[in-house]
Amino acid sequence: MTMTLPVETAIFAALLGLVGAALTANAIAQRARTGITTGDGGIAALAQAIRAHGNFIEQAPLALIGLAFAEGVGVRPLALNVLGVALVASRLASAVALNGSLGLTTLRVIGGGSAVLVQAAISAAILLALFGVH
Repeated sequence: MTMTLPVETAIFAALLGLVGAALTANAIAQRARTGITTGDGGIAALAQAIRAHGNFIEQAPLALIGLAFAEGVGVRPLALNVLGVALVASRLASAVALNGSLGLTTLRVIGGGSAVLVQAAISAAILLALFGVH
């Protein structure tokens, strides 16, 4: 039996994979630079790299899984692409914001807030599609 994977979602999975790899590499580089193997040692740049990576890991996978389910239940490609672009943009905004400061910045609010909205929109799109509204 052959399994067909969602094509639209695959594009966003690839883009988010690159973002995740960059955030991981940044955290590793900060650890190598500082010699700190656990925690952040009170070093702001390392704390920022750790938090940016953690925030990405907390948000991106569930939204990406939701996007795949949305595609699987027949959500229209335009809606999938809008949601996917918004997801990638929200994760990039948060990554940039958190790597710059752990404080509350406009970009951090935009990135975090839009991630919540995208997750809610993906969930709503799945439910609507399941009830026959495509």
